[in-house]
Amino acid sequence: MKKLSPSLVAVKKLVSTVPRSNFCDRDLEKVARLILELGGLINPIILRRNGMDAYEIVDGDFEYYAAAKAREINPLKGETIGAFILEPENEKLLLEQVKALRKSVITENLVENSETDFFEENTSSPPADSIKNPVSLVEVGNSCENETPQPSSSLEQRLTNIEARLENQINELKADYTSEKQVLLQRIQEVENSISQQLPLLIESQLANRINELRSESPSEKQALVEANQKVESVTSEPMSLLSALNTLDKFKLSANLKDAGLKPQIIQIILKERDVRPFVSFANVVERIKGLTDKTMIKIIDNWQKYS
Repeated sequence: MKKLSPSLVAVKKLVSTVPRSNFCDRDLEKVARLILELGGLINPIILRRNGMDAYEIVDGDFEYYAAAKAREINPLKGETIGAFILEPENEKLLLEQVKALRKSVITENLVENSETDFFEENTSSPPADSIKNPVSLVEVGNSCENETPQPSSSLEQRLTNIEARLENQINELKADYTSEKQVLLQRIQEVENSISQQLPLLIESQLANRINELRSESPSEKQALVEANQKVESVTSEPMSLLSALNTLDKFKLSANLKDAGLKPQIIQIILKERDVRPFVSFANVVERIKGLTDKTMIKIIDNWQKYS
């Protein structure tokens, strides 16, 4: 088992099942200011994971509310709290230690109360119902004299718990959105790559099939076949289009043509790098992906491409 050491956990990520009204506001504020002065809590609390980024308090509710009060006073200094987090390998031993400590505190308070009662019975003999109840580590009664519980404390804790749950749900939704967006972008990239690879082959195959069909027709139609073939050959022998050249033309020749067109060397290098990532699908796509290339320059290159090919 690895060595036990406390972790720093954001106070706003914690929830408690013990009402805040169980504790004295004056005591909470006193400890809160001590936490701010010392820069932390000397007694780490014990937590159990209650979600992707949320924790439920197992022991140390008073310390938690004191830390929450410190955060209200100074959000920058009271942002985190020291805590031991229950893990599968240490949960059993930690809970046994908490149980033993609770038993020790209860026994100590019983002895203290018995000694106090014995002393008071032999002096002023107060009523029997004045004996204090034992105090546990988890639930501490309101020890403030002449102080009534604040109804807003329970509502404040509920609002804190709701805020923590909502924040956890928002974080989960953000993670799901990011994951789905990544998958969608990957699928779009795969489709673009497939189209850019298969389209030229498909066109070439259809042209070859049509030429073979024309060549196999009767002699009376052979002249028409020759004329059609000449037209096809004249089309295929025309200079390469600018978009095709940007995707497939030899890098040295393309660089020379673009440089002659007035493009800066750094923009040309970006074009060569981007086409290796994925082919350009339109001139608008070229302008969008190439930083420093304007619409005006793109139109100029398109109009004069016959000169560069």
